[in-house]
Amino acid sequence: MTAADTVAAVSDANTERTAVDRGPALVPGLGLTALAGGDVRATVSALGGRDVVLAELVGDGVRLSSTSSQQLASAARIALDRRIPLVMVLSTVGADIVEGIPALDAWGHVAAAMTACSGVVPIAAVVDGPAVSGPALLLGLADLVVMTDDSYAFVNGPVMVEQFTGVDIGIDELGGAGNHARYTGVASAVVSDRAAAIDTVTDMLAYLPDHVDAEPPEVDVDDPADRRCPEAGELIPPSSTGSYDVRRVAEAIVDVDSLLELRPRWAGNIVTAFATIDGRPVGVVANQPVTLAGTLDIPASQKAARFVAMCDAFNLPIVTLVDTPGFYPGKDLEWRGMIRHGAQLVYAYARATVPRICVILRKSYGGAYIVMDSKTMGNDLCLAWPWAELAVMGAGQAAAILQRRATPDERAQFESDYAERLLNPYVAAERGLVDAVIDPADTRTEIAAALRVLADKREELVGRKHGNTPL
Repeated sequence: MTAADTVAAVSDANTERTAVDRGPALVPGLGLTALAGGDVRATVSALGGRDVVLAELVGDGVRLSSTSSQQLASAARIALDRRIPLVMVLSTVGADIVEGIPALDAWGHVAAAMTACSGVVPIAAVVDGPAVSGPALLLGLADLVVMTDDSYAFVNGPVMVEQFTGVDIGIDELGGAGNHARYTGVASAVVSDRAAAIDTVTDMLAYLPDHVDAEPPEVDVDDPADRRCPEAGELIPPSSTGSYDVRRVAEAIVDVDSLLELRPRWAGNIVTAFATIDGRPVGVVANQPVTLAGTLDIPASQKAARFVAMCDAFNLPIVTLVDTPGFYPGKDLEWRGMIRHGAQLVYAYARATVPRICVILRKSYGGAYIVMDSKTMGNDLCLAWPWAELAVMGAGQAAAILQRRATPDERAQFESDYAERLLNPYVAAERGLVDAVIDPADTRTEIAAALRVLADKREELVGRKHGNTPL
């Protein structure tokens, strides 16, 4: 057989497989792979009143055979074809070593099928046990990952780590759920058991549409859109360096009890959460002054960029609450690639086509001003609170640079003049970089009104394969 014949045969096989996947209409509760053997149970299941393809590995610590992997891949292709979310429940110690390359090849088909789903249908993964070796990388392809307390995930296990590095390390320390919640950002949430994990996934999916061509589902709420929220502004300390929990500000603005934070323990200097405003699902991105004064570092840039990209993929408007003195300084961060990773957040915002509303709560300095969805990045509405400070840097920093040889009295006078002339939102408003300076109590009303106006926002995408994301 020639190379051309081989390609044609593979193409025919793929066409035939696709035709099988597109079979009769799917029925909730229908087993999709019941007669295929293997260790996967795939069904169309109802979660929170909506259909999803639910693919579960049956048993604890299953070795992924070629059959099992093909079942997972088939489930992903069905979710893509039927335009419904894919939910995978994983507990696997990796590809079947005894079976060899067929198992490895089949695992690659799962990765390819999930990649095809990415940005088309939401992908959620539940880890209830081990997720080891290559299959652990599937978690990185999922939009949402929920791990149970006793689960763990890593590409190379303790034995390999000790052989290559000489370091004796335990399973929990290497890849426990707590570490993935705190240090790696793999886990969107960590819960007690499988049932709680499924419930959490259900709650998360409630904010997302079934697929890219659908709008997020609106919900009925008893919270009036024109409710004033004076408590939001009252949470800001009188001192520009005072700390506060921005989650309380967000809770005051969004619908009551609607804020659902993702990855709360990773990169705590930025908050990413789902919420609703006037019943409309939104994504919330907010600097967190409680941690690192709300500065941006590498994990915060990665966390926010991935969240913004997910919201944009699934048509969720983005509300950005800004209070940051800039990027966190340090040799270590620069050497680890602050330029590349900081650019990820710039890139994510700049290419987002969903409605975008920015509210400057207090400080917005330097490059971080641009990065946090400024008017320059293309937001649809930029609001500022009256005491907001928009500048290249704070008065103290400016004095340290421009008044190095000045006396203390001269520096104090410079700082006072600098703050009066430049550290206010009206300078930016005069130039059209802030659309309105508002009373904090009116923030919810203004955002809700903007979301209604922007509900029909559409942008014509550039005809290109894709951009070169600064990974």
